[in-house]
Amino acid sequence: MSEMDFAAGTVWRGRTDSNETGDTRRLFNVVRTEGSAREPGAPVLLGFCCDAGVLRNQGRAGAAGGPREIRRALAGVPAHGLAAFHDAGDVACNDGDLEAAQQALAQAVAVELGLGAFPLVLGGGHEIAWGTWQGLRAHLDARGDQGRVLVINLDAHLDLRTGRPGSSGTPFDQIAQACQERGQRFEYACLGVSRLGNTAALFAHADVLGVHYVEDVAMQERHLDARLAELQALMDKVDHVYLTIDLDVLPAAVMPAVSAPAAYGVPLPVVEAIVMLVRASGKLRVADLAEFNPLYDRDGCGARAAARLAYRLMA
Repeated sequence: MSEMDFAAGTVWRGRTDSNETGDTRRLFNVVRTEGSAREPGAPVLLGFCCDAGVLRNQGRAGAAGGPREIRRALAGVPAHGLAAFHDAGDVACNDGDLEAAQQALAQAVAVELGLGAFPLVLGGGHEIAWGTWQGLRAHLDARGDQGRVLVINLDAHLDLRTGRPGSSGTPFDQIAQACQERGQRFEYACLGVSRLGNTAALFAHADVLGVHYVEDVAMQERHLDARLAELQALMDKVDHVYLTIDLDVLPAAVMPAVSAPAAYGVPLPVVEAIVMLVRASGKLRVADLAEFNPLYDRDGCGARAAARLAYRLMA
């Protein structure tokens, strides 16, 4: 069963520097939770407490606890120019019914988009993507908007598995199938994919689908200018962007708290630069962070890296 849970507000606490001069606000000072007045256009956090898709994909359980721990890490981040954002609670998958949870997430995302908000969804396994995309698609359909949608995935894995039922390894094949059924273009860029983390069959399927992918070995800091130029060219051709970040794209030393830590990975400065480019495009409609698993974190390092990216997406 899926349900909305608003208990997450209890994590919004942190250090108070009331004896210092100047603006000492942190994110726990500017968050708005259930019942608070809405700030027009402010970012909105949604949690997706689910790892049913990870388990179906033979991964390590624990990502269902990710949203709470990312919020906890966010709470103490200095607010700087972020005046307000909202926490709309969690969609929880409590009984393994992944499809119901994804549908509930889709509905929540569509509602927030309809209110003019920018939803940032915190996962949870990468099955989050099928829910988030359906929410964006429902919102655009309700408006009669047939504009082109680019899905940008920062990920060590293509997540184009064709087996069903769906899992954390299938969301972009599910999106491709839905686009085909609707007669719409499937525009998907996967950046940071590991040659040693994906079978030859997955790469062949990506080629058939016309996926734009860049391997991790070409996503290092020395490649950044070229990658940003390529990504900008892709965004110039579309009307809307959905950005999804599987945190296992980061090196294991930076992000140990995932189901499949990366032996090589893409440096955090590269990922952050891409996030900031996409955010500045004016075309980003929704984003999510996937696969954070606090059971495998070390000294909160992974949570802080995830929180840093979340802040960059909101501020």
